[in-house]
Amino acid sequence: MSSIQVADQTFVAASGAAVAQVLDGPGRWRQWWPDLTLDVREDRGDKGIRWSVSGALTGTMEVWLEPALDGVILHYFLHCEPRGAEGMSPRELSAANRARRVAGKNMSFDIKARLEAGRPAGVTPAVPQAG
Repeated sequence: MSSIQVADQTFVAASGAAVAQVLDGPGRWRQWWPDLTLDVREDRGDKGIRWSVSGALTGTMEVWLEPALDGVILHYFLHCEPRGAEGMSPRELSAANRARRVAGKNMSFDIKARLEAGRPAGVTPAVPQAG
């Protein structure tokens, strides 16, 4: 079992394709996780993305997009070992887990804010028109 174990979910009132578009590209990844190097293991399009993680952590990370109601549930998973884990106290490992949970939630809320901006609560998301 990894020292860092994060599993979280957030509902986003947008299509999986729209979320995948926001997730696309290392520029945003660096914004959300500046101390990590992410290598795509599997780009699943509107179903999510899986990465190998290196840098401050070593392991795997995934965003899985599950269709639900008029949007998706964004599931976030992180399973990693921090650099120097063997020398960390239980309190330090707990703080590292919390920091990674917060970073994942910040990513989820950033995506949610971008895609739900201007949409009144309870209103179905607009479907982009083919042009």
